[in-house]
Amino acid sequence: MDPGPGRRSAKLAAGARVADVGFGHGASTLLLADAYPASAIIEFDAHDGSIEAARKRAADAGLAGRVRFEVASATTFGGTYDLVCFFDCLHDIGDPAGVCAHARDRLAPGGTLMLIEPFAGDDITGNLNPVGAAYYGFSTLLCTPSSLSQEVGTALGAQAGEARLREIVTSAGFATLRRVAETPFNIVLEARA
Repeated sequence: MDPGPGRRSAKLAAGARVADVGFGHGASTLLLADAYPASAIIEFDAHDGSIEAARKRAADAGLAGRVRFEVASATTFGGTYDLVCFFDCLHDIGDPAGVCAHARDRLAPGGTLMLIEPFAGDDITGNLNPVGAAYYGFSTLLCTPSSLSQEVGTALGAQAGEARLREIVTSAGFATLRRVAETPFNIVLEARA
């Protein structure tokens, strides 16, 4: 039975193990550490320079003792977590299904995968608006080439849409994927094994 968002938030407040994967300079890691001081927050990023910048930001914010930063890719990070987060990066990854499968394997029993992805409809007509136009531009110049330069090269791009993300996540072995929040710019998805 799904414990619901209130129970999961309570678990974070009481102390959970959280992996924040692929978020470079640590903005989300620091927000999590500040909001949930009892939780162990670990950021993984494959770029050494981003990890060093994140460590400096944590020290400047007085949070260095509450977070850890490790160099690892989205398919090589280790440990067991109550929550694994991919904030605005899954669509940039060459093998998003492989990454989600690895995250599933790293989750503790009852754990959750959280994805924040650009807001997008499931077909092009749902994306013909100013935000969609900007995201298609970003996707063409940054997201898709980044994915294509990596192993597998799925090329989801910034306008994949929830249906395509559901295909990716469920093909990686998750039983459920549901939208838990949205803004005009992002959707927040929760996956459970």
